[in-house]
Amino acid sequence: MPNRRAVVVTLALVVFVAGPTLLRSSTLLLAQGKHPVSGRQIAGVMGHQGAAWLDRPEREKEEAPSKAVAALSIKPGQTVADIGAGSGYYSVLLAGAVGATGRVYATDIQPEMLALIKKKLDALPIPQIQLVLGTPTESRLPDASVDLALMVDVYHELSEPQVFLRSLKRALKPGGRLVLIEFRKEDRRVPIREEHKMTVREARAELEAEGYKFAEVIDVLPWQHILVFTPK
Repeated sequence: MPNRRAVVVTLALVVFVAGPTLLRSSTLLLAQGKHPVSGRQIAGVMGHQGAAWLDRPEREKEEAPSKAVAALSIKPGQTVADIGAGSGYYSVLLAGAVGATGRVYATDIQPEMLALIKKKLDALPIPQIQLVLGTPTESRLPDASVDLALMVDVYHELSEPQVFLRSLKRALKPGGRLVLIEFRKEDRRVPIREEHKMTVREARAELEAEGYKFAEVIDVLPWQHILVFTPK
């Protein structure tokens, strides 16, 4: 058998020599709009001009958001973050799930989206919803404050997903969950552009590379996967 110390030294040399090359390769892929781990094309962010699509009357029939929230088994009193909340469609549903003693952080990187949510809250006060203006790299959530972080059709649009996931990990409580709801790329019948879909394999590869553990996939929705991860 080879000398154990020699093997360790050899591996260290490989990492030392290849490290800068791998870093340059990752940086180049990201600059091209591709994820460094999976090679997935990163989609552009939906602007606030398209927010009406999020509140379309047929959304419940097409995507079943109420069923999605029920499948997450959220407990009253928990703190949930709706990352990339958009018009706040899911934020309102989540507020019902956490109840009067819970909290929902509705975050977005577009002030215009948060303004739309505020308009809703002015008309129908829901005190447990708190607005947070995030950035492409920072959730701006308090450390160890969130039981569940939810991204609905959002993760695939993150321009710097690796950095953002590290920020989000800090915000999760011990035992907290990160949930992605993404349109199924495996299913050609889902009427969504390819760059706005993800496979389970892509999601696992990207999140596991950032220290998240895959827990389960919940397939109860017409078009989307519910993908559950926990920080290691």
